[in-house]
Amino acid sequence: MSVKELHKATQSQEYFVNMGPQHPSTHGVLRLLLTLDGETITKVEPHLGYIHRSIEKMCEKDSYQQIVHLTDRMDYLSCHMNNEAVCLAVEKGLELEVSDRVKVIRTIMSELTRLSSHQLWWGVMGMDLGAITSFLYGFRDREMITDIFEETCGARLTMNYNVPGGVMFDIPANFQTKVKEFITHFRKKLPEYDQLMTNNIIFRNRTEGIGILTKEDAISFGVTGPSGRASGWSNDIRKSHSYSAYDRVDFKEIIRTEGDSFARYKARIDEMWESMNIIEQLIDNVPEGSCREKTKAVIKLPKMEIYQSVETARGELGVYINSDGKKNPYRVKFRSPGFSNLNALNTMAKGGKIADLVTIMSTIDLVIPDIDR
Repeated sequence: MSVKELHKATQSQEYFVNMGPQHPSTHGVLRLLLTLDGETITKVEPHLGYIHRSIEKMCEKDSYQQIVHLTDRMDYLSCHMNNEAVCLAVEKGLELEVSDRVKVIRTIMSELTRLSSHQLWWGVMGMDLGAITSFLYGFRDREMITDIFEETCGARLTMNYNVPGGVMFDIPANFQTKVKEFITHFRKKLPEYDQLMTNNIIFRNRTEGIGILTKEDAISFGVTGPSGRASGWSNDIRKSHSYSAYDRVDFKEIIRTEGDSFARYKARIDEMWESMNIIEQLIDNVPEGSCREKTKAVIKLPKMEIYQSVETARGELGVYINSDGKKNPYRVKFRSPGFSNLNALNTMAKGGKIADLVTIMSTIDLVIPDIDR
């Protein structure tokens, strides 16, 4: 074989692989078109549209009360927070001040939702990387929260508890007792997560130094939530634009500087501790008062533009409403955290392997219906 033939025979070849749209590690119906040079990823191109339901267009034909119900079908693991974002926007337009009781209840429910979401994320991430036990541990603890949700509002996943003016029902008599029982339980169980995965040498090798996202890139792509804060970017809406009862509690904004998959993982673990701290500060101090302010059966906002954002389990959810004074909004736009976070996937995955891509996707915690609205 000549030198020319040998060189040609050993050259790598660029080819394409479809990951999805039904791949189990895409956490929904997402298709990724991977460009590979041998085993190395040179480009990741997301293709959306497989679970699109025209939610924003549907909002133009629905009342403001009905719009709230649509948002828990987007990021279904942050449904309480999604619902709250729309309610806060409508209340801002109506210049309606809800009671302190509502503010505290909403904050407790949001932090329980954050814990529930992070528990599912942790269990599923372990399963993505081959650790089936983590899935069982995560769902064991999450079950206590979903039981609380079911007793409070009648649903375990796609809750619709927040309404413009307050919450649909008051909290049950044993709500505080059950929440405190869960916190006591989970404070003992969360260290098991570190024993099982955080300190596992195989897990560390698969996450440390993998999928690095710099602070500059995080800001450029608008990567918010734990994924952005793991790159050193302070972007917690609860701190910068406080809402509900977050101005009454003391908690740390979890910020790390490494920007790799392990930093994104550790940010969510540490956030679970902070969520428990927030709940503990509020659970014995739920004010008396009305759980729902009286609103008209048909809500009409004045001609105006409103923007309201909240901190969901995946980052900043923004709600933009353009009202023309009628009972239906002229335009509704959702700034979903998953969409911006997904944009950074190519930057994080380039130069890695397919197995690294599975790890990276787990640590940015995608929920596809939140992206493909």
